Amino acid sequence: MSDWLAQTSDHARAFLEGRRLDEVECIIADLSGIARGKAMPAAKFAKQRHFYLPSSIFQQTITGDWAEDGDAAFLEPDMILRPDFATACAAPWTADWTMQVIHDMFDQSGDPVPTAPRNVLKRVVALYEARGWKPVVAPEMEFYLVARNVDPAQPVQPPMGRSGRRAAARQAYSMSAVDEYGKVIDDIYDFAEAMGLEIDGILQEGGSGQVEMNLRHGDPVKLADEIFYFKRMIREAALRSDCYATFMAKPIQDEPGSAMHIHHSVVDLQTGRNIFDGGDGTETPEFLHFVGGMQTHLPSVIALLAPYVNSYRRYVRDFAAPINLEWGRDNRTTGLRVPVSDPDAKRIENRIAGMDCNPYLGIAASLACGYLGLVNRIDPAPQFTGDAYDSAEGIPRDLSTALDLFEAATEMHEVLHPHFATVYTAVKRLEYGAFLQVISPWEREHLLLNV
Repeated sequence: MSDWLAQTSDHARAFLEGRRLDEVECIIADLSGIARGKAMPAAKFAKQRHFYLPSSIFQQTITGDWAEDGDAAFLEPDMILRPDFATACAAPWTADWTMQVIHDMFDQSGDPVPTAPRNVLKRVVALYEARGWKPVVAPEMEFYLVARNVDPAQPVQPPMGRSGRRAAARQAYSMSAVDEYGKVIDDIYDFAEAMGLEIDGILQEGGSGQVEMNLRHGDPVKLADEIFYFKRMIREAALRSDCYATFMAKPIQDEPGSAMHIHHSVVDLQTGRNIFDGGDGTETPEFLHFVGGMQTHLPSVIALLAPYVNSYRRYVRDFAAPINLEWGRDNRTTGLRVPVSDPDAKRIENRIAGMDCNPYLGIAASLACGYLGLVNRIDPAPQFTGDAYDSAEGIPRDLSTALDLFEAATEMHEVLHPHFATVYTAVKRLEYGAFLQVISPWEREHLLLNV
C-alpha cells in the first residue's frame, strides 16, 4: 500500500481492498463551490507531495469570465496545493478505481491563500478556537430531481417517476413520492456508503421532485467537505437515472426554493459544555449574543448565502422560505429558529442560506455573524411569537443590494479576510453585469409589443 493511503480513513482503504487504484482526482472548491483541479495516475500521485494551480481560479465567475485582482493578476501566479489525506474518499461512479482528495491551498511563501473558500472557513473556526470555543454545525440539504433539460430556454420540469407520471408537488413527507424516484435514492445511499459519508435521513419536501437530506452535527470544515462531496455525488447518481439533480435556489416557477439550513451550537473547549445551555434548559447570555450577532450581521453576508440573481426568487412571503431576521422557538416562519431539543443540544437554526451557496462560504459567513455577536455581546431583538411573515422584511431582496451591504461591512471583512472580500465582490459584480445583458422571455412577452 502506498504511504499516503495509510494516512487515509478506514472507508477509503476498504474501498480499495483487493483492488488496484487507477486514478486520483486532486480537487478544490472554487468560489461557486465547483470542483476544480486535476486528475492523475495513482502512481504519479504517490510520488508527489504537492501540486500547482493558478490563483486566478478564485477570480472565475460561474459563466467562465475572469474578475480583476490587482495590477499583477494577469501573471496568474501558481498556488501550492497540498492534499488533506483525511478527505480522501472513493469516486464510486467512475468506470475505474478512483479516489478524490480535497487539497488545501497556499501561496509560494507558505501562507494560506485567503481567497480559497476552505481557507476562509478555517480562518473563522480558528477565531472561535482562539477564544476557547468549538463551533458545531448540522446542515440540511434541499435539492430537486428534474427531467433532463438540454435547452436553457425551456422551463425546468419535474422528473418522470416509475409510475410513468411526473413527480407531483405538495407531497411533503410522502414515502410514496420518494419511492417514485427510488433508484436515484438507492444510488445516493450506495455512493455515500462507498465514500464514507453519513446520511442522517432523507425525506420528500414540498416541491415536485424536491428532496431534503439531513447530515449529523459536527466540525464545520468536515461538514462543508461532505456537502461539497455530496453535491457532486448526487448529480452523478441522478444522471444514472436519466435525470438531473439541481441545487439551484429556485429552479421551478411556483414551487418552493431549496435551502441549506444550518444548525449552530458552540462548545467550550475546556469543559465540553454547550455554552448555549444554562444547565437546566434555559438559554444563556452567549446564546442570546449569538442570535444578536446573526440579526445584526446577516444582512451584510446575504451575498454569500444567496450568491446569484436566482437566489432571491426563493425569498417569497408565505412560501416556505424566510424573509426576515426574527428569532423564535419552534417557529418556522422566522429566519432564525430555535428547534425543540434536549438541553445539551440547544442550538439556533439559520434558515436564510440557499442550497446554491458554496458550503464553505455559507457556513463561514453564518459562523462569522455569531462570532461577532459573542465577541461584541450583541443583544437580540425580543423573541417573535406570532407569524413572522407579518413582520418587516429584514434581508436584501436582490444581489446588487446584497453586494452593496457586503462591500461596506468592514468588520465582517476582518473576520473572513479583506482580500477575500475584495475578490468575491469583484466576481459577483461581474456575474451580475453579465445577467443584466440577458433579455428574458417575460420581457419579450410583455414589453415587446406593448410599450
